[in-house]
Amino acid sequence: MTTQKQDTATIRALQGLADPRPSVRLRAALAIGTTPDPRFVDPLVERCAIEPEFNVRDMLTWALTRHPASVTVPELVEEVRSVRAQARSQALHTLSKIGDRRAWPAITGELLSDADDEVARSAWRAAVLLVPEGEEHELAAVLSTQLGRGERETQLSLSRALVALGGAILPVLHAAMTDSDPCVRAHAIATDKLVRDPETGFESAIEEAKRVVALGVTGQEG
Repeated sequence: MTTQKQDTATIRALQGLADPRPSVRLRAALAIGTTPDPRFVDPLVERCAIEPEFNVRDMLTWALTRHPASVTVPELVEEVRSVRAQARSQALHTLSKIGDRRAWPAITGELLSDADDEVARSAWRAAVLLVPEGEEHELAAVLSTQLGRGERETQLSLSRALVALGGAILPVLHAAMTDSDPCVRAHAIATDKLVRDPETGFESAIEEAKRVVALGVTGQEG
């Protein structure tokens, strides 16, 4: 009888994930996370790839973190290779929440420079959390190739990721301050300012950096 009730609850939860009402999908993800079962992992990962509502996606990620990493990480690593941008982005986001460094090899240079800004941002966040000790310099060098990319939100995400790497980023930032691209120079100078003064807001840092670039100097301080 107990097994039958469990199977019925499982079917109801899985049906809930596909319900057209966001509130029902949210409750289904909450229920699954409250009573984790390996049978839920694949449906959760599949739903992450297509779920349109941010709050529901967030709950799906939470539900996945409630399952053993030995089950979820291999599925998510496979998902970061998906042709669907949202699937890659959400899988990377979930891996960053799980924090299992066995996922590190999946954070490739292709993902760190993905053409989709949301995927790239998710990859940056995951990378700085999962990077093995001693490989921060190499990661900083890869991330520095993305300086100057995108709009303010994307640039802020990259700056935060670089700052999280600590001193490993200083050589690449200083090199980028003399880049031929003024957008790269300004982004590097703004990020360097955030390293030196974490209380500085990004908006003021980037505006000051643009003024520095316009004056034709690097912005490096002695």
